[in-house]
Amino acid sequence: MGKVWQVVIMGCHPTSMLGTKLILEETGDLNVIATCADWEQGGEIIRENRPELVLLDYSVSGDLINAILPGLKQETPSAHFVVMTETKGKELLQPLLKMGASGMISKEASPSQLLQLIAGLREGFLSMPFDWLEAELWPIQTPEDQDALFKLTSTERFIMDRIVQGVTYDKIASELEVSRRSIDNYLRKIYVKLEVSTRAQAIEKYALYTHRGRPVYA
Repeated sequence: MGKVWQVVIMGCHPTSMLGTKLILEETGDLNVIATCADWEQGGEIIRENRPELVLLDYSVSGDLINAILPGLKQETPSAHFVVMTETKGKELLQPLLKMGASGMISKEASPSQLLQLIAGLREGFLSMPFDWLEAELWPIQTPEDQDALFKLTSTERFIMDRIVQGVTYDKIASELEVSRRSIDNYLRKIYVKLEVSTRAQAIEKYALYTHRGRPVYA
């Protein structure tokens, strides 16, 4: 038996988390140290205990995952974050990998499929269903993909970097020594340049293309 991995489970339903805990601990090389149902509590546990594996239910976080996951990965780079999502969520795989996740699995997957994914991570491999290997999941980056990012000024890039890290607008304004209204004005310009209409879309597009080809925590 290899090293016993410490595991944190972040989910919505206590019964489901307990079932997953029992499945993992039956292997003998996985020890669930905590189960929790919100980002704040889970983040504190992860930072304090630095587990090898975090199973995260996408339903717990929704759009917040775009802002919080990169920061957690940066603070605990050795942790593997595996996102549990709905069957139809496979289009999330590439963005999640770019933000620091080590994999994604359907909540409808069997216990053996979950354990196989984890076994692969222990050996440095990523496992996924064959039907996820579709062309649209792995788009080749073209120069056009980066055009919007090249248009951003250094200040606009700094603002987006801080937003991706989960920093508040008021804190960013303080760091730049500008008003909160100025941050709102910067964001309007950023949205236009990135060709998006919401904060979540801006975070996803910026995180995806700025971290393509290198670890999100580098």
